[in-house]
Amino acid sequence: MSDFILTENRDGIVWITFNRPEKKNAITQQMYCDLTTAIENAERDSSVAAIVLRGSHGCFTAGNDLHDFLQADGLDEDSPPFEFLYTLSRLSVPVVASVDGPAIGIGTTILLHCDLVLAGSNAKLALPFIHLGLVPEAASSQLLPLLCGHLRAAELLLLGDTIDATTALSYGLVNKVVDSDQLEAATADLAATLASKSISGLRATKNLLKQPTEAVADRISREAQVFIKALQADGAREAIAQKLHKKG
Repeated sequence: MSDFILTENRDGIVWITFNRPEKKNAITQQMYCDLTTAIENAERDSSVAAIVLRGSHGCFTAGNDLHDFLQADGLDEDSPPFEFLYTLSRLSVPVVASVDGPAIGIGTTILLHCDLVLAGSNAKLALPFIHLGLVPEAASSQLLPLLCGHLRAAELLLLGDTIDATTALSYGLVNKVVDSDQLEAATADLAATLASKSISGLRATKNLLKQPTEAVADRISREAQVFIKALQADGAREAIAQKLHKKG
């Protein structure tokens, strides 16, 4: 792992920090490799309740390091950026984003793959691909309209304008906006809440949320299979017994 991606496992939460402040945390090919390694390790660790992605020094990330991208040889779907995106999209462990300051390009599209997003009041989101003659990535051309509607998605992707945290909240891109100086504490509180939950329950629920749209009867069947399996697990039985004991 490079010093540009910091990883810390703290009480069942893996904190992953973009740490390249002199370049506004712009992401290089090597940083993508480090990110992939970090989230794969978290996914394999059955004691991890969630991943937190955050920036440093008042910035989430300025997006891709364009100079680094232009120097990359033979960029294809197996290249580090796309390997990271494929891995992120397949995770069962919940992902929390803590967004402070600029979140540009992939700094915004990465949020579409997170399960909970907290933003500081000074957060600024932008998808400026159109200004560079590029197209959106990370499945954002599909996920963004599903999240905030076609017109708002078109506004963000065709105009490439920057939006503030309040607008991002109204668009459904973040769960909550807090004062920037309270963001770290709010993120820690949210992480602790997740860590107090059943890890198997968190991962199974996320897997259900990520399934493609299907007939209602098929989803009932899918949920029933997972529910029955969960009910047979010791953790669920202990939690139910404690609940009944409290009521008694």
